[in-house]
Amino acid sequence: MAKGGRPGLSVPELIVRKRDGAKLTDDEIHGIVRGFMNGSVTDYQMSAFAMAVYFQQMDFDETVALTLAMRDSGKVLDLGVIDAPKVDKHSTGGVGDKVSICLAPIVAACGVTVPMMSGRGLGHTGGTLDKLEAIPGFRVDLSVREFRAQLRRVGCALIGQTADLAPADKRLYALRDVTGTVESIPLITSSILSKKLAEGIDALVLDVKVGRGAFMKTEADARALARSLVRVGNLAGKRVSALLTDMNSPIGYTIGNALETTEALEILHGEGPEDLRQLSFELAAEMLRAAGVERSKARARRRAESAVEDGSALEKMREIVSAQGGDPAVVDAPDRLALARHRTTIRAAQDGYVTKLDALELGYASMGLGAGRSRSEDAVDWGAGIRLHVQRGDRVRKGDALATLYASRRALVGPGADRTASAIRIGRRRPSRQDRIIATIRS
Repeated sequence: MAKGGRPGLSVPELIVRKRDGAKLTDDEIHGIVRGFMNGSVTDYQMSAFAMAVYFQQMDFDETVALTLAMRDSGKVLDLGVIDAPKVDKHSTGGVGDKVSICLAPIVAACGVTVPMMSGRGLGHTGGTLDKLEAIPGFRVDLSVREFRAQLRRVGCALIGQTADLAPADKRLYALRDVTGTVESIPLITSSILSKKLAEGIDALVLDVKVGRGAFMKTEADARALARSLVRVGNLAGKRVSALLTDMNSPIGYTIGNALETTEALEILHGEGPEDLRQLSFELAAEMLRAAGVERSKARARRRAESAVEDGSALEKMREIVSAQGGDPAVVDAPDRLALARHRTTIRAAQDGYVTKLDALELGYASMGLGAGRSRSEDAVDWGAGIRLHVQRGDRVRKGDALATLYASRRALVGPGADRTASAIRIGRRRPSRQDRIIATIRS
């Protein structure tokens, strides 16, 4: 990596150099981030730097430097006292993506410590923290001390990002969000990895989604992001791999917090929709392989499946929920989670096959029912959302139920029903099958 560079350059000069396509040194990038945190680099200067990166990109060395600088802007957890391998998973976000809720206890039941820090939903994508909080009493705001203690005792904790982990990322993302610089692969890469590397993990598995309901709409862009994340993570000294997965239609049959939590818990009972099972076990297998617990992906998948079959994954989820203040009875009876009382059902207007379930439109429909938020400070309705009764390729007859909508306010049901109906297409020919797993990307 570049270490030297011309000494004494001012921040405006560094911005100009990056604007003109120059490669910045490690020291220069670390200096910009330190200055951003101590106030000597202003918000408007950091915004200009982000715009320069947006147009001129960064190579892998620069992206590693930015990632480590943001990681080191706050506390870096030391989990060395935990002997077990420590592996996390991160998803780039989608619709109906409740995988983390069932994935974490499966992997933890196989002897891997899972320090999973997740986010909240925003816009059409749901957040794991909101889904977990649908469980009565469940706390996601553990302190670092509580987090570390639970990892030692239980082997897994599911929490939100603490304020002292990679604070530069939070500040920089707030600027990117309002200056049109979110869609930059080096900035996305450093944002995701700086938080994850601050957790003290040994390895990371990424679920990079592509399609209508994903941040990356094209496979080429998603592959580029996945490769960047894997390469930069490896250069930063961690074992990182990624699965490229389809997000043109929602995962499973549910969209919304309590609905999705219920469906994720069904996986731990050996039930649930096939696509959710596939994603959960494939990601679990990749995490076990990254942890060194199993060398082959096939053996790792069998081990993950066995954790569900013998009940150890379900027991691990009871431990997690109890440790974080939630009602463990929900784990054994997922249908105890309360749903919103105003409901309506969308029905098929003709015979045919379900050719499209538009993940983006269904995500926005669920948000409009109260299940999501358009601003970070908005509250969510845990019981609101959409239960699909069909998946892509299913045959339906006129009058068959396609989806049921849930909302706490009757006024939200009508607009939600219109948007949901427009997101479901029925045609005369059965569409070709689409696999959720597109590719696995390793170093």
